[in-house]
Amino acid sequence: MNHKKIIHIDMDAFYASIEQRDNPELRGKPVAVGYGEKRGVVAAASYEARKYGVHSAMASVTALRKCPQIIFVMPRFDVYRNVSNQIMQIFLEYTDKVEPLSLDEAFLDVTVNHRGLRSATMIAKEIKQKIFNRTRLTASAGVSFNKFLSKIASDYKKPNGMFVIEPDKAESFIENLPIDKFFGVGKVTAAKMLELGIKTGYDLKQWSEVDLVREFGKAGIAYYHFARGVDDREVESERVRKSLGAEETFLDDLGEIVDMLAALDEIAREVSRRAEKRKFLAKTLTLKIKYADFTIITRSRTVGHFIKTYQELFELGKELLFQVDDLEDKKIRLMGLTLKNADADSMQPLIDGIQLSFDFKD
Repeated sequence: MNHKKIIHIDMDAFYASIEQRDNPELRGKPVAVGYGEKRGVVAAASYEARKYGVHSAMASVTALRKCPQIIFVMPRFDVYRNVSNQIMQIFLEYTDKVEPLSLDEAFLDVTVNHRGLRSATMIAKEIKQKIFNRTRLTASAGVSFNKFLSKIASDYKKPNGMFVIEPDKAESFIENLPIDKFFGVGKVTAAKMLELGIKTGYDLKQWSEVDLVREFGKAGIAYYHFARGVDDREVESERVRKSLGAEETFLDDLGEIVDMLAALDEIAREVSRRAEKRKFLAKTLTLKIKYADFTIITRSRTVGHFIKTYQELFELGKELLFQVDDLEDKKIRLMGLTLKNADADSMQPLIDGIQLSFDFKD
């Protein structure tokens, strides 16, 4: 059987490593990229900070409590994007089949490649070396015969590691893999699986597809196949984007309608800018509100045409805002707008139920 050759490249602590590279005073010290004050969130943490339990998406106040000497650095996304483009150019030297998951990681299908190389391991080594030579940053690589296994492999020997899962070793590797190391199994799902007695890939393999779907919805289909090392998803160089949005957590909770509308205006402008840049077309708009007590509500509206202008985005968002009953009584901590492309639903891959993170991914 001719297996595919798939590489997953994942940059090591990408944002934080760039900051340490560009500022020698930060090297060897615990660094968090993000806003260090009230309501701030860690976008990325250096490996020195991770030793204290600091990680991306953590509240800045929690990070400071865990590591009082942590140094906060404001993000420079234009720099991160430029470095990401440099890395992407390296990938394209080997194959056109490149599927970025975020600025700092991507899948590559090198079954057939521009260099005519037969060894995916050799290609992964060359790519890691080129990334370091051109950016002075390290990456971890995973090599296997499908996306699921190569993703797990890249995480196996981080940082600056490389791991290969060969076809004849895949079954035993998966059976011994702790369930929280499975790609797509987050903390909540892992906790539920442990409650059900699923601790390893071997335990997961004992469950039928029907039972897994009953417990975990359609993500259960993916878990059933992953437990057997089966993942037929192609490396898609043009991913079908299902949604696009922006949200903002406010330094002070909003209690006045005028402030809410001002915030909505700003968010609508940002979503419009992103949609225009990516040529993203959608007919559904969703408003998300998180109150001061952390309860979350959403309101959605689908129209019969593509939402193309900032003005329409704002007007639709305003309609949704005024549909919310208790605006006068509760203060708002966070607000967001998301455009959804319903036409992409039919093109979702096997892993439909699993959420991949973007900007705040490390």
